[in-house]
Amino acid sequence: MKILVCIKQVPDMESRFVPNSNATWYEERDLAFRVNEYDEYAIEQAVRVKEGLGGAADITVLSIGPARVVEAIKKGLAMGADRGVHIRHDEPSRLDAWQIASIIAAFAKDKSFDLIFTGLQSQDRGSAQVGPAVAEMLGYACVTTVVAFELDGTQLTLRREMEGGLCQVVRVGLPAVITCQLGLNTPRYPTLPNIMKARQKELLTFAASDSLPPEALSVTEKVYLPEKKGRGLVLEGEVNELAEKLIAILKEKTAVLR
Repeated sequence: MKILVCIKQVPDMESRFVPNSNATWYEERDLAFRVNEYDEYAIEQAVRVKEGLGGAADITVLSIGPARVVEAIKKGLAMGADRGVHIRHDEPSRLDAWQIASIIAAFAKDKSFDLIFTGLQSQDRGSAQVGPAVAEMLGYACVTTVVAFELDGTQLTLRREMEGGLCQVVRVGLPAVITCQLGLNTPRYPTLPNIMKARQKELLTFAASDSLPPEALSVTEKVYLPEKKGRGLVLEGEVNELAEKLIAILKEKTAVLR
């Protein structure tokens, strides 16, 4: 079985974000980067599939971006992937979901992957569009927000999370694209021996320009910090007093709004 895992390197969400000089993205200079959380579930699930098949699977982990994304790829290799693919692009923030999906689909179209795993969404953009777009371009089945996974031969039984706390069971055949949601698994920590082994694994590099669509379908016009809101008001006292105070405040605010 051939498996492709698509990952993205994103800033640590605890970082302090500042718009760049063009106000089109955040300033990356002082940020710490990590593998997108949802993509770690994708890597882990691919490795579990391989283990369930007794090792009879080949896993490729792919990432698009500048030189720094190699570190994210190496983590995927240390977790159990067999090879890495780095598609170089120095300004990935300028790519929209359609362009990213086009690059992935161009790489995968002649590789006969049985399974493609992606995270549900990236933590920096959160569009959740790349996985479904890749599936559409390749003509694969696609199941999103997957929280339970079972493989039986060439058939998948999946449970996907829906809005309102509901779940849906879906059965599809291979090939398929799966987007992974929180709760699907617990990603493993790479051990020191596996980190050392990852250094010896194959890492291929390609230029994104070889398969990049010329124009984006969507463009980021401006990135900015939200305006600071006014302070909150804490009311104290007995219930009846609180109710009277609240009514008075609402009447005052309503009069101002009018």
